Amino acid sequence: QVQLVESGGGLVQAGGSLRLSCAASGIIFGINVMGWYRQAPGKQRELVASITSSTSGSNPNYADSVKDRFTISRDNAKNTVYLQMNSLKPEDTAVYYCKADRRGRQYWGQGTQVTVSS
Repeated sequence: QVQLVESGGGLVQAGGSLRLSCAASGIIFGINVMGWYRQAPGKQRELVASITSSTSGSNPNYADSVKDRFTISRDNAKNTVYLQMNSLKPEDTAVYYCKADRRGRQYWGQGTQVTVSS
């Protein structure tokens, strides 16, 4: 089993920044992709960014709506994935979830609320 715990959400004004963290624990060997998703009220959950966990390097991937504003990174020593969010917009308001893919199974965190006021 893989446990994921997100932190770092909160309330911020438009144009501000937040950094989300996702700490993985449990059986983490074999996690190949970690990502951030978000779900706004009345909308489907959508991919925000993902990153591979290869020792040969990472391969970040971003939704078009967050390119050039958000940056995903990982710290293998801490088993943690980060999402740096800059130039936040009200439409970024959502619950943000961390996901890990390990050997064909998906694991989700409990989510952290991000609210951007105009």
